[in-house]
Amino acid sequence: MPDHCLARLGATAPIDAPLVPVHYARMFPSLPAFRAEEQFLRALGRIGGVCDCEDTDDTPESLAESAAGWPIFGQFVAHDITADRSHLRSETDTAGLINARSPKLDLECLYGDGPTGHPYLFQRDDPAKFRLGKDDSDLQRNADETAIIGDPRNDSHQLISQFHLAMLKAHNAFVDEAREQGIEEAFVFDEASRQLRWHYQWIILHEFLPSLVGEQVAADALQEGSRYFHPGDHVFLPLEFADAAYRYGHAQIRHRYQLNAHSGLLPLFPDLLGFRPVPREHLIDWSMFFDTVGAPAAQRAKKMDGRLVRSLLQLPLAITGECEIEDYQSLAVRDLQRGQGVGLPSGEAVARYIGVSPLDAEQIGLTAIDWHEETPLWYYILREAAVLEDGQRLGPVGARIVTDVFLGLIDADRKSFRHSEEEWRPRKTLSDLLVRS
Repeated sequence: MPDHCLARLGATAPIDAPLVPVHYARMFPSLPAFRAEEQFLRALGRIGGVCDCEDTDDTPESLAESAAGWPIFGQFVAHDITADRSHLRSETDTAGLINARSPKLDLECLYGDGPTGHPYLFQRDDPAKFRLGKDDSDLQRNADETAIIGDPRNDSHQLISQFHLAMLKAHNAFVDEAREQGIEEAFVFDEASRQLRWHYQWIILHEFLPSLVGEQVAADALQEGSRYFHPGDHVFLPLEFADAAYRYGHAQIRHRYQLNAHSGLLPLFPDLLGFRPVPREHLIDWSMFFDTVGAPAAQRAKKMDGRLVRSLLQLPLAITGECEIEDYQSLAVRDLQRGQGVGLPSGEAVARYIGVSPLDAEQIGLTAIDWHEETPLWYYILREAAVLEDGQRLGPVGARIVTDVFLGLIDADRKSFRHSEEEWRPRKTLSDLLVRS
């Protein structure tokens, strides 16, 4: 992507920060890079292109079984483990790409360097707890209304900013529980942050992953462990995950959301653009985004069908910065260029490598634009989900990459719940953390 179109706040205190820069690397390094002309990528991802699902309502047949909040959770997870600040060109030296996040599922995006390293995130009179914004209904903000949080990307839209806020409140609730249990004050922060991190990791493997790849695939993966991702002591984030498979969530964003019992239906952009205080009428009732005991069923996410809603194909300038070429305001174009820029293989190549039959040209559906070659990995994974799973969950290529990376990262972290000396089980589900925090 051209430089003109692209415009670390530390590591979590309870987790050891990397002492050297963390690089990205390939999960399947022996596979050749996919190559296509930029005009093809732009034709695929621009408004009016194959990835455009146009400006329609969220109809029952376009919606998935999974709740609408899971893609928001997925974005929060992404900000916890990956942050690439580089300018991406059509060809990028991937050896020089630096991940500004520790590749651990440790809530670094929440805790920063903890009360000592980032005291402005925490209460002055009670540094074990996070500082919240006005009336505890928004993030804390400075005089310019910029959010004061561990990762500024978590203020890019109001759904992610309020999710971040809910996680801050969940930590504060664990602080209260630790004190009620009589834990010494010097250890209260450590205990509360450990509980939240372990609940978070458990939720990823036992709630989020089944919603994304299916109950049986998730159960088999937990039983078998990671098959293709074994980072050892030098943990990295695979580019196939960061720049293709884990961008599936862009296709799950709905046209419009109802935030609470009194709000209307609103698109993510521009109505819910972040980087500003959240108005009271936009405060989120999380039971409308995640299924909650005793509440009506939540809104559902959009199916993964290879198409994105218009609000993501016309990103606001506050997100993209000034773009001389209009197509670069499309998130789909950016995803496609990103994958090619870092030299990802085709989806068909990965399918053959892991031993599954690739989709054929008719299933991919690009012959209408006179494309008969192999397919960019990101788009292939979305089409695989649409063709093989009716858009409900990831297919074999996407599921393999995502499950392997989640398991690999958690198992490589010696402080994760999977390395607990005693068998640990959570006390709360994600809806408990969000709704009752």
